[in-house]
Amino acid sequence: MSRLVVVVTFALTLLPVTAGAFPPLPNEKVHGVTGVPIVAVDWQGPRSLPPRFRNHCRYDPVRGRWYCANHCGPDYQFYFCSPESFGCCHPGYGYCDWKGHLRCAP
Repeated sequence: MSRLVVVVTFALTLLPVTAGAFPPLPNEKVHGVTGVPIVAVDWQGPRSLPPRFRNHCRYDPVRGRWYCANHCGPDYQFYFCSPESFGCCHPGYGYCDWKGHLRCAP
């Protein structure tokens, strides 16, 4: 099994545990990060991108989905995390961190 699969599996198993570990108390204000969209890892189709970045879109028959390269070049996918953080990574390796910054996994 590749390291990426192991890391993703581990992160997904911890998500339900950490999401409910600290529920808010009654009358407690919960503050979220505003202006930072929640973006799933590697599942940005053309409709989730702003119109100006919907360039060079193609269908990937292996993964069964569409993605856009937006002048990144062949074998790259364009990722949009926020208006301040976007760019190119290999398909399946780009993600948005908890601060809304684009990261490319090795």
